[in-house]
Amino acid sequence: MATTDSPAGERRLLTFPTSCAAPVPRPEDPVRIVPLIVAGLLAAGLTAYVWATHGAKFGVLLVLGLLLGLALFHSRFGFTSAWRQLIAVGNGEGLRAHALLLGTAATLIALICGTGAGLFGSAPVPVQNAGAIGLALFVGATLFAIGMQLGGACASGTLFAVGSGQSTIVLTLFGFITGSVFYTWGYPVFTGWPQVSGFLLSDHVGWFGSWAITIAVLVAIVLGTRVVQRRRVPPPMDVVPTARGFARIFRGSWPLLVGAVVLGVLAGAVYLVSGGIWGVTSAFSLWGAKILQVFGLHPEQWEFWQQKANAASLGKPIWQDKTSLTDIGIMIGAAVAAAAAGAWKIHSSIPWRTAVAAILGGILMGIGARLAGGCNIGAYLGGISVGSLHGWLWGIFALFGTWIGLKLRPLFGLGNPAPTDSIC
Repeated sequence: MATTDSPAGERRLLTFPTSCAAPVPRPEDPVRIVPLIVAGLLAAGLTAYVWATHGAKFGVLLVLGLLLGLALFHSRFGFTSAWRQLIAVGNGEGLRAHALLLGTAATLIALICGTGAGLFGSAPVPVQNAGAIGLALFVGATLFAIGMQLGGACASGTLFAVGSGQSTIVLTLFGFITGSVFYTWGYPVFTGWPQVSGFLLSDHVGWFGSWAITIAVLVAIVLGTRVVQRRRVPPPMDVVPTARGFARIFRGSWPLLVGAVVLGVLAGAVYLVSGGIWGVTSAFSLWGAKILQVFGLHPEQWEFWQQKANAASLGKPIWQDKTSLTDIGIMIGAAVAAAAAGAWKIHSSIPWRTAVAAILGGILMGIGARLAGGCNIGAYLGGISVGSLHGWLWGIFALFGTWIGLKLRPLFGLGNPAPTDSIC
């Protein structure tokens, strides 16, 4: 039996044929009372403040962020590990969970857009999510995938890992924000690359047709990963629950497919409330700019922040920024979940090569996400769920970047899954 490496305390054990012993469930950890009280009060107090000061819409977005953090932590839902397992040993379990997440979100978003539904006066505008297709997308997705293999987490994974007390991923988040700021500073260099306008399926076949094509492709991916997995016979991954029965909902590891459905529903809820897809990384550019302003610098004079929409975003409090609210909610929600599960812990010792990889990976993700117009959430999940071609292309180039990232991981002392892990 061997354990996969995961920055978020993911207890996902590799199990092997009958010659090896079955995994033994871990005993429950005691609740971390102090972190739970602090995180719980922060969640309640911040929600009350945002709701009262900025309105119900923003308060609900923060609540959705809290729920996303809970779901991400309990399901240990990984994009980084899923692509790593697929490329390294042919295990498609994680990618099949992606398909369920994407299908759930695509179904709900198709219903929302098809009916024109929206809450708090938000009307869905799918064309805004049809990302351009070109060199920036291809390079950005590749860089992002390399970065997440070095940094140990994707965009959503970075947030819930930070919330659950993973010290290494704090360095990844620092690099993420640094890379995002570097992109905004060097914006003139990163623009004007060859590209064509985005392609939205619903513009050509309607929302039902868009949904049907998306589901058909996802089914094909599920079947394809099963074929690959049978040929390569990788060690499968099973969750060893840290709690049993009803307590597992609040203290244990959820089945991966349950997490996929819950996250898909919450992604649809974000779309219903805000009129836009769930995103993560645009907030990092905003946070970085506001931090620079605190220190007396003037990023508002940069070309990126002088664009109308960006200037308006920088001029408002972060409590009126949809992505900032859900990001902050994810970190706090994950902290509540981790403390309740007894898993919240700050690690004081980080190997220097791991620290370098975390910062470098974060920087690459920050630049890559902005180049590609999104990350594994905003471009991959968001793009595919609204039927935009750029979401599929982002995923293809991210797989290529994952392959490169796996080649680079050993340079930083980071391991890769391998068939030889099956030795008992």
